[in-house]
Amino acid sequence: MTTYTTSGVCAKKIDFIVEDGIVKKIEFQSGCSGNLQGVSRLAEGMKVEEVISRLKGIKCGDKASSCPDQLAQALAELKAK
Repeated sequence: MTTYTTSGVCAKKIDFIVEDGIVKKIEFQSGCSGNLQGVSRLAEGMKVEEVISRLKGIKCGDKASSCPDQLAQALAELKAK
């Protein structure tokens, strides 16, 4: 499991598992529970590149980022390693 510490959003951390380029599990710590459970369930089973493509750049209100955008950043960081 990989843990990503978020910045500038309500969720504090994102724990996720990626196997063979597929997102297997996502758990957000804190944040809007229902919305983040929905995002997690929709993204699980998708290719990393697809999740990044769909979620990158989403903003939350006047914040520079969002919890979905933070997930995209976490996955992009993992992919770059």
